[in-house]
Amino acid sequence: MTQGLQLDNLTYSVDGRTILQDVDLFVAKGVNRTILGASGVGKTTILKLMLGLLKPDSGEVSIDGEKIGHLSEGKLIQLRSRIAIVFQGGALFDSMTVGENVGYRLLEEGRPEREVERVVREKLSFVGLEDTINRYPAQLSGGMKKRAAIARALACEPDYIFFDEPTTGLDPIGVYNICNVIRLLQAEGKTILMVTHDLETAFNVSDRFSFIHKARMIFEGTREEMLASDHPAIREFLEPTDESLFTKL
Repeated sequence: MTQGLQLDNLTYSVDGRTILQDVDLFVAKGVNRTILGASGVGKTTILKLMLGLLKPDSGEVSIDGEKIGHLSEGKLIQLRSRIAIVFQGGALFDSMTVGENVGYRLLEEGRPEREVERVVREKLSFVGLEDTINRYPAQLSGGMKKRAAIARALACEPDYIFFDEPTTGLDPIGVYNICNVIRLLQAEGKTILMVTHDLETAFNVSDRFSFIHKARMIFEGTREEMLASDHPAIREFLEPTDESLFTKL
């Protein structure tokens, strides 16, 4: 069985507008990959397709060799339990404490409270937030909220972790902390798929890169291969100039 996340010849459109066209992508188990591209090119759409939240017009989505297109909702829910996503805004429940946010899914599954508390403290400690367990999201900085969201994502020991623009809107310290956590996850052998337009963050944490341009995946490779690419869209993304003003990649 193929271990990893895979898109095969996938096409997706909305209201007649093609968002993704004939996209192939494979993220092997244990790899940290980033999908790059300008804002609005369909990066987050790929995550939603992999979760089965959207259905492609054509092509297949497979997880560990299992095609998800014809799975029942019950099977999809079971599959999603192996995937955690850290949303751009963190998406914490404002009415719950940080600890309650992190342990929410475990309690929903009926885990014993003592076990949930142990896991919550372990995951908060991993992201450096053990002293925030009784605080509310409104009492946290933007970077702390995202680290709390990572702790919540890790609570169920997922096989795959998705990051949607994890450093957007953060100050340099917040960016450093998030990148450090992602590197720690990578050192533990976690499989990470990140989508971002933040080149510095991507190069800081990822092994391999894909690049979307005009609905198509035009590049897949290492940092060195990307930096050496002569594709005009990639060069524009890497080294914008005065001519880049108002240019749509």
